[in-house]
Amino acid sequence: MTHEGYMAEALKLAKRGTGFVNPNPLVGAVIVKDGTIIGRGWHKKYGDLHAERNAFADCDARGIDCRGADMYVTLEPCCHHGKQPPCTDAIIEHGIKRVFVGSGDPNILVAGKGITILREHGIEVVEGVLREECDSINDIFFYWITEKRPFVTAKYAMTLDGKTACYTGESKWITGEEARLDVQYERFRHSAIMVGIGTVLADDPMLTCRIEGGRNPVRVICDSNLMIPFDSKIVQTAKEIPTIIATTDYGKRKFRDQVEKRWKLRELGCEIFSTHSDSERRGVNTGFLLRHLADRDIDSVLLEGGGELAYSMFSAGYVKRVKAYIAPKIFGGRTAKTPVSGIGIRHPEDACMIDSPKISTIGNDIVIEGKVKYRKRKPDGTYIYI
Repeated sequence: MTHEGYMAEALKLAKRGTGFVNPNPLVGAVIVKDGTIIGRGWHKKYGDLHAERNAFADCDARGIDCRGADMYVTLEPCCHHGKQPPCTDAIIEHGIKRVFVGSGDPNILVAGKGITILREHGIEVVEGVLREECDSINDIFFYWITEKRPFVTAKYAMTLDGKTACYTGESKWITGEEARLDVQYERFRHSAIMVGIGTVLADDPMLTCRIEGGRNPVRVICDSNLMIPFDSKIVQTAKEIPTIIATTDYGKRKFRDQVEKRWKLRELGCEIFSTHSDSERRGVNTGFLLRHLADRDIDSVLLEGGGELAYSMFSAGYVKRVKAYIAPKIFGGRTAKTPVSGIGIRHPEDACMIDSPKISTIGNDIVIEGKVKYRKRKPDGTYIYI
């Protein structure tokens, strides 16, 4: 097997940690000796052993000597004490001869230091093996660790003519079962799910992850005027599933009975988080909300609706990835809802762009996904997309 082949095996292992390691990265490792994989490991759960130490534990449990072996690891080994000791120490102690690394770790506590330490101890390090593939599994972690803000994915399902519901408001179901199952994996991958109050009032959703053995994301409801009903499914299940109701000081002043409602919602298990209102929309200040989520180690948010909330997040530059499910259907309707509404942009050249979009099919539906790039003005007056 080639170096790329061994790294591909490590990548498969890394992905098995999806949904369980946030806000840590996905990491997989294999140990190879005499052309045979003798140990496998991955980061299984936040706070547990890292991939390298799990691979060594695999060898130790079977009495296999790792000295002189090669290790393939998808992310640069850590070299600092966190919830676990440095993986560089374990690599040195086990007598590994060569380490093949996929991605560099942008964490300032690592950022090349792990590789330097290994080399200083006489271990050969080869960097960049399947780097693009290794980078792609940790887009959330890389953004989170460098920007200290949750990575936001805008997800929506729409018809071929861009509608998210009929003019009557009915929206079940636009896409097929296969696409809806894929959405559950997106919920599993992200730490939180965010919707506007309009979505709650229209659909009364649960916003849970319906995958066996999966983990429910934290539910975040943007509700500037605190309109969420006590009998909604979200409120009624808030003691079992972490739920944040984000509202505004503006709403509190406008409705004097909200003090009592806030207390009642808290009794039912909801967390109430207030922001100063957005000056333009008198809505929740999403920037302040995202900083609050970051303080709680929420590294990622799946934005599922509605159109006004989506526009506010796009216009502020917070959305970093889009995943659009497109059904081969036509709804029509001049008042029918669309994924992103708001005031919109003045000129086509001001649009957000999807960088290198990936297009695929799930069942009968089309999926378009990619990173979002925003148009920015340079000091010389010209524009670039970043």
